[in-house]
Amino acid sequence: MSEFEGLVAIVTGGGSGIGAAIADELADRGARVAVLDLRPGDAHLGVECDIADDASVRAAVARVADELGGIDVLINNAGIGATGAIDDNDEAEWHRVWDVNVVGIMRVTRAALPHLRASTAAAIVNTSSIGATAGLPQRALYSASKGAVLSLTRAMAADHLREGIRVNAVSPGTADTPWVGRLLAAAPDPAHERAQLEARQPHGRLVAPAEIAHAVAYLASPRAGSTTGVSLAVDGGMQELRLRKD
Repeated sequence: MSEFEGLVAIVTGGGSGIGAAIADELADRGARVAVLDLRPGDAHLGVECDIADDASVRAAVARVADELGGIDVLINNAGIGATGAIDDNDEAEWHRVWDVNVVGIMRVTRAALPHLRASTAAAIVNTSSIGATAGLPQRALYSASKGAVLSLTRAMAADHLREGIRVNAVSPGTADTPWVGRLLAAAPDPAHERAQLEARQPHGRLVAPAEIAHAVAYLASPRAGSTTGVSLAVDGGMQELRLRKD
């Protein structure tokens, strides 16, 4: 029997990029997967949902629980990016990014909690970032939101451990996603910019979405029953390694 056999998983932001890889990985391991996204696509149970709107979230979560028979695993992956130093984004953009990247996790988790409390294999995984632990240039707003996700993950883990709900985070380095692809395409010299992003990660390349999906699957798995309140870096060694330049 596959490790997720009989379990229901929600993946927010699962319509593309990292979220799509996570949804596919969980399904391959036996889960029944629902994708909550503005554009959920045709894979798995696709549910149109705006995590910045509480009514949309509650309706989407209720539909998943009704159609799939409960909720066991929640992957809070949906998020939006932002570039610039602290004075490059106006207040409206700060509120918009925070509302999706941080408050969005609250909305979805709050709606899913009654179902997670009823599960014998409940797990939540939040998508943070290397930007939560390393100072990256031109990522002030994005890094602030992901730092909040990391702190929120630890607080959630403490609050819900004795309810039988494990909460962890995955913290990717720069990944080869459509969003990063758009950033590269807009750069004056895309090839040079890509080389710079690759060079700052010790293993010398962008992180593959499938690699992040494998890490999420571990954190969400019933086999990881003693793993909670942690952040698992998938960043080619960027967070911890300091290599020599020979």
